[in-house]
Amino acid sequence: MKSLTTTLASLALAGTFSTAHAADLVVGGKNFTEQQILATMTSQYLEGLGHDVDTRAGMGSAVLRQAQENGQIDLYWEYTGTSLINYNDISERLDPEETYARVKELDAEKGLVWLAPSEANNTYALAMRVDDAEERGILSLSDLAESINDGEELSFALNAEFYARDDGWRPLQEAYDFQVGRPDISRMDTGLVYQALRDGQVEVGLVFATDGRIPAFDFHVLEDDQGFFPAYALTPVVRQDTLDELPELEEQMNALSALLDDETMAALNARVDVDRETIERIAEGFLEENGLL
Repeated sequence: MKSLTTTLASLALAGTFSTAHAADLVVGGKNFTEQQILATMTSQYLEGLGHDVDTRAGMGSAVLRQAQENGQIDLYWEYTGTSLINYNDISERLDPEETYARVKELDAEKGLVWLAPSEANNTYALAMRVDDAEERGILSLSDLAESINDGEELSFALNAEFYARDDGWRPLQEAYDFQVGRPDISRMDTGLVYQALRDGQVEVGLVFATDGRIPAFDFHVLEDDQGFFPAYALTPVVRQDTLDELPELEEQMNALSALLDDETMAALNARVDVDRETIERIAEGFLEENGLL
């Protein structure tokens, strides 16, 4: 029965991609808000430029990457840190420029081309409520460490994964030379972290840098002034054989990438997650506002 199930799953996956190259471009996307916005926006943008586009959004990260390597997806937006750590098994700590250069080199061997990175970096971060951060004078992680070492009591909300990761909470404390006792740490689902921080149940929470709830809930992201967190620069990645057939894609996608930064992505994400606007409408409006549609 197990082999039959596996066979059926394989056939279902094959069916998902059976008409993938009926269009001249297949644009992929992962299964969370930011990626769904980008997949829709990219498809609308490229269709406006005359490309025939097939959109395959809502995929898991590993499945999407495999589909691109196998030629079933031509183009999607990936994060430099994800490729470095998850796809290429590099644990070495690199700065943003080194991270980009390394994944560009390693993925070129797999027939994938990293185009120009955007200024959007969807990495881990710690955040506080703006008024609280300003009142306490805590604007960076070094400020946070200094306050804790001076005896200020602060409570933290972290998701369970970050708390336990080898590159997570423990090494962060080591890097910035501070220590928080277990009673001051609450472990919870990521979504609950944002609520707990917003509602004043904790002073500091773990967030993702481009999450739309950061501006919506008036959070201040503490500057990672010692560069502890890996870079997750949002970047269009295209197959080399696709780029050989459509060389204009490089200039076209780089123009879109140049418009994206943390603040822009957070605002777009918030319009979906907080304001409940449709992704199609948000993507179209952004392209029109920037003269790309």
